Amino acid sequence: MVGSTRLANLWTLLGLLSLINRQTLALNIRHNNFNTAFSRRQFARRISTTTTSASIAAIVNFGASKTQSVASAITSSTPSSSSSSTSFIADRFDSDILTSPSITAGTKNTGHENLYFPQWMEGEWDVTQTLVSASAPLGIKFVGGPMGSIEIAEKTMNEQTRRLNEPVRLKLRYVRTNLGVVEDRAYNWRNRLDSFAGRSVVASVVYADVRESNRASVLASGGSASDPLMTTIVYFKGPAAQKTFVISHGQDPTVGGDDIVWSGYEFDRSIFALTNQNTAPPVTTDTEAIYSLKRIGNDRVEGRLRLAGYLNPQADQLYFEARNRAVSLNDYTLSFTRTSTTS
Repeated sequence: MVGSTRLANLWTLLGLLSLINRQTLALNIRHNNFNTAFSRRQFARRISTTTTSASIAAIVNFGASKTQSVASAITSSTPSSSSSSTSFIADRFDSDILTSPSITAGTKNTGHENLYFPQWMEGEWDVTQTLVSASAPLGIKFVGGPMGSIEIAEKTMNEQTRRLNEPVRLKLRYVRTNLGVVEDRAYNWRNRLDSFAGRSVVASVVYADVRESNRASVLASGGSASDPLMTTIVYFKGPAAQKTFVISHGQDPTVGGDDIVWSGYEFDRSIFALTNQNTAPPVTTDTEAIYSLKRIGNDRVEGRLRLAGYLNPQADQLYFEARNRAVSLNDYTLSFTRTSTTS
């Protein structure tokens, strides 16, 4: 993708996504002229590629207090993690109108919050992720970047349409801790970004301490110095960095014989900035990753991933018009084959 007038991220990540962007369509850093092209909320939007070294300092220091300062502007219904036999989270695959989860970061104050996956997700996996649907449920202008540019929106949707039914192969890791099985976000961010970009674009990924998830609290709870945390900072090979932290998460009880079906979600806030001398401010994006995973055998898992992109009150001109509803929905199929265990 080619850079244009705005800069943004994802699972994403994939995002993934940044997912879960987390995003997670494409990221492409052009080293010759330091133009960075990647998408807003699934690495699909174009924006300019300059910012200051002060911006990266803002990314590194951005934490829970910033999250709470905008919490009042982002309240809405929250996916339930109750023990009801009805799966509320899994139902979020079936609607085109989704409201953003409420911010729950900081409500437990344990210092070791995380999204815990079922025990059968432990290990390293070869994964195939395929985009099967991409939509802008509120209208195309809402995926046009912070100013609602129709030109950017059309390029975004065209790029996503081009990627429909295109399998992307990547490697993911989930590790067992004394509190449960968690995603190795540092490992997975690198692999998602590199795989969707089609080449190596990540220089390094490190964990960052925040009140909700920090090394001291993990160690005090009996965890190890290698346990994954929830907050990551990605340093790209171009002059850019992205900090992603989890502001809400939850899961349904596993269902079926031998607990073979699991659904969960993670709501991520990502802050992207370039690290050169330009004065452009960082860009903030919000992305919800919704998972539904089914164990097929000891070493196989099939599933679905939905990446829902939301506007941010600090960054998007159309935020109040969107009314906390998802402005982009990308649906993927997932196929996991375990290659090794992490224990």
